[in-house]
Amino acid sequence: MVLIKKEGIVLEPRKFKFEEEGVLNPGCIKVGNNVHMFYRAVAKGNHSSVGYCRFKGPLDVEERWRKPIIKSEHEYEKHGIEDPRVVYINGKYYLTYMAYDGKNVTGAYAVSKDLKNFDKKGVIVPLIPYAEAIRLIGKKKNKRYRCFDLYDREEKDTEKTTPVWGKDTILFPKKINGKYVLMHRILPDAPLIRFKRFSELTIDYWKEHFKNLHKNIGIKADQWFESRHVGGGCPPIETKKGWLIIYHAVEKREKGKVYRAAASLVDKKNPCKLISKLDYPLISPELEWEQKGEVGNVVFPTGHAVFGEKLYIYYGSADSRIAAASLYIDELVDELEDKGKK
Repeated sequence: MVLIKKEGIVLEPRKFKFEEEGVLNPGCIKVGNNVHMFYRAVAKGNHSSVGYCRFKGPLDVEERWRKPIIKSEHEYEKHGIEDPRVVYINGKYYLTYMAYDGKNVTGAYAVSKDLKNFDKKGVIVPLIPYAEAIRLIGKKKNKRYRCFDLYDREEKDTEKTTPVWGKDTILFPKKINGKYVLMHRILPDAPLIRFKRFSELTIDYWKEHFKNLHKNIGIKADQWFESRHVGGGCPPIETKKGWLIIYHAVEKREKGKVYRAAASLVDKKNPCKLISKLDYPLISPELEWEQKGEVGNVVFPTGHAVFGEKLYIYYGSADSRIAAASLYIDELVDELEDKGKK
């Protein structure tokens, strides 16, 4: 079993209005000896924007902005910008995020060359009603996807009018076979899409994706601690033995849900080909500040940085603070590779 060290809380909310209700679920990217963190900042009324801070090394905050670096501008994000992830591909930084209009959530993205100025490019996951999605998936396969997350919505919502939420959109930090690869979430699993240009991501593209959903699963929910669903976490990490994916896993209990961090290893050339996954959670909510907060029992991994032999994982803690944990990356990859051989 991989040894995990919980480094503790690394960021807490301040009294500024844009983040007074909580800070959580950061996108992180390492440049030199610095970690640039783009975190979800929550104001009253559950209105989110993106805050920014810079760490010197993995744990010491050296710079932190007093205002959001990215905030709502468009109708599709008028109630908030949530859960950013950031990667660097071919000279550009790509930041994917959840755009919330007050009722529905969908995936969007922005690009930057300097991590200071971001150019929003718009929605990349169109809103498709549940009923249409289920029809496209097909009768023989749709039983697995009937849960989605419809029962978390209001009673008046129906399958005919309620769209599938395009959550947890995360890019791989490298093109594979000349194509971008993006993980997203269709409960209970985390599928992948591949595309050459973002302009391809039309509603027709996504409808075709639903027809072939069963062929494009990146992470499948099949462990005891994944009884409700799995979803993307940190951007995948390229290793010699495959793509290391730190994702979130949700267990459904009578008294509520438990969010944990988990790990899998997938093939470098075909990330839908699973090498192995841990049969135990990587990080669980065990400490008071992970169990009590805006939403209790939540460890939600979204960012990482590698310093020497250590992998630092940054996660939302009880939807209120940001914490970090560390482990030896080779130890984790070797364990996953050994499980795959067995």
